[in-house]
Amino acid sequence: MLKSVNIWALRNNETRTAAELFAEAKGCGFEGLELAVGTAGLLTPESTERDCAALLQVAGQEGLTLSSLASGLGWQFSLSSDDPDVRARGLEIVEACARIAGWLGVKCVLVIPGTVSGFDATGPEHVPYDVAYCRMQESIAEAIPAAEQAGVVLGIENVWNKILLAPLEMRDFIDSFASPWVGAYLDVGNMLVTGYAEDWIRILGKRVASVHFKDFKRSVGTIEGFCGLLDGDCNYPEVMAALREVGYEGPCVAEFFDIDVAALRKTSGAMDTIAAM
Repeated sequence: MLKSVNIWALRNNETRTAAELFAEAKGCGFEGLELAVGTAGLLTPESTERDCAALLQVAGQEGLTLSSLASGLGWQFSLSSDDPDVRARGLEIVEACARIAGWLGVKCVLVIPGTVSGFDATGPEHVPYDVAYCRMQESIAEAIPAAEQAGVVLGIENVWNKILLAPLEMRDFIDSFASPWVGAYLDVGNMLVTGYAEDWIRILGKRVASVHFKDFKRSVGTIEGFCGLLDGDCNYPEVMAALREVGYEGPCVAEFFDIDVAALRKTSGAMDTIAAM
């Protein structure tokens, strides 16, 4: 597997230079880096092909592979929002992310497909489940041409959005598009509150386009339950067995937020342990 880390894990990632961030990831033992599109930082929805070429040059100098592309803007600009302007902006961002991913030469872009409400139920709206599902289908379908043109898979992530809660539903949602440009961005920690990552992997099979590594303590059961790799309840021996069974050969990306260099090195070492399972 390509051992990668999300740029969100690196401290001050919106204000430091690409050279500083890439060198830190490489120095902590990672082979790859997942960049992210946000309102600030190395990439925004307005980033250009030239911007991406400059980032690729720095990555090459550091001997680092850009593994995939993420964005958290789908929470703010939900594809299932009651506000059509919000949905339209969300679609624009997904299409921009697909273009940027194509310029970066990565194969998958993370897509938050929509929400019933925020992950902590404090969001500004509650969209009925069936309404959200239909809006999500419509928006993703509209984004497929941009993904196809860029040669990038729209990776639908299982997030705490109160929809697509089971692997069978996620499988059927992806299959409803009948397109090779829609797949799954599987986070092996996010479903542990209700299920098992190895089940999701085996059911989704070849639909898995990219993978986030996290861990989670079921005994906590809230967002505070997310913890360091191998410190929670994710059955990583079974996760690795399942990934091999389905023939997954893409990157495995550690997703953390604002951790120090010592924690980055610990995460890198844990990923080495997991890869050997």
